[in-house]
Amino acid sequence: MQQNALLGSIPLFSGVLLCATLLSNTTLAQPLTAKEIQSLVDSAVKPLMAEYDIPGMVIGLTIDGQQYFYPYGLSSKATGQSVNKNTLFEIGSISKTFTVTLANYAKALGKLKLTDRVSEYVPALKGSHFDHINLINLATHTAGDLPMQVPENVTNNAELMAYLQQWQPSFAAGTHRNYANPSIGLLGMIAAQSLDQSFQQALEQSLFPQLGMTGSYINVPSDKMTEYAQGYNKQNQPVRVNPGVLADEAYGVKTSATDLLRFVEANMQMHSLPKPLQTAIDETHTGYFDVGVMIQDMIWEHYSYPIVLNRLLAGHTQQIVFDSTPVNPIVPPLAPQSNVWINKTGSTGGFAAYTAFIPSQKLGIVLLSNKNYPVPPRVTVGYQILTGIEKLQK
Repeated sequence: MQQNALLGSIPLFSGVLLCATLLSNTTLAQPLTAKEIQSLVDSAVKPLMAEYDIPGMVIGLTIDGQQYFYPYGLSSKATGQSVNKNTLFEIGSISKTFTVTLANYAKALGKLKLTDRVSEYVPALKGSHFDHINLINLATHTAGDLPMQVPENVTNNAELMAYLQQWQPSFAAGTHRNYANPSIGLLGMIAAQSLDQSFQQALEQSLFPQLGMTGSYINVPSDKMTEYAQGYNKQNQPVRVNPGVLADEAYGVKTSATDLLRFVEANMQMHSLPKPLQTAIDETHTGYFDVGVMIQDMIWEHYSYPIVLNRLLAGHTQQIVFDSTPVNPIVPPLAPQSNVWINKTGSTGGFAAYTAFIPSQKLGIVLLSNKNYPVPPRVTVGYQILTGIEKLQK
């Protein structure tokens, strides 16, 4: 069975909630110091690692243009190597944010239109339901009810096309949200083909270099394997992601806290990038569908800010992740907002990741770990750290 982008079960995390109580009863003086940030991060991360027996984690923070990195534990139990800010982690479905960035980049270059139908770019799907599904639907989980994973019996592109040709949706495009790797994977394939590249080439030779992400890969080179953390599943067995159809496009990126934090900063317009790329990044924050608990952008999900933790967690329940959720189209689409909490989780069989940022505050975080553990604890830790920093700044 593939080690796909697995989204864990949802038990409530208890230990880190102590952090909220401590912060709410503490008044800290200006100026913000590295020691105060370290203490805040330690109080959130150390109980999390203990509760879920996580071998290694790296936290990256960007605060008004200043970066901070906090490594904890081991990259590999076998070698005893410590993690650091340049350790490579699998980021699972956070990879999808690069996929939609690539699609918007192709759009900015005039290579495709997001309002076009999928079958216009994939001739093998002409005459199928993809005649009625556009690229925005692929980017927002609203293509119908595609499965979360590519079926295991689909092992190559020809079999994928045959499967998609006969697929029968339960819902019309744009009416329900179903979190699905096949849809975003198909978008990545279309975007890369429009640029006359493979998806790996498009990211490793175009997108990553322009972003200044010098240590990010789809396929980790042999001379970088010592920097690639060993992942561990929930049974503490060593695992790494297996290749599969549309894996690269849906959950295939391996990156470091250094590079992923730079991408977060690029999403807050904090770096000088080529105009087509910055435009592409910005447009991924367009709100297309109201899901009720949050707004669905292009893969990114956003919430009005400030936000209470329970509301944020409501956007990460098993129902939202695994079920079909009715949505309301936002017409016209909501232009990118500044005073919002934007986030994305990502998981593979042996890794868990989370990133969130608040553009109006120029404040962002990445959490990378080499063990798969549930989604709510990582969202909670991210929330406690970012809101804790805001309290430290007051």
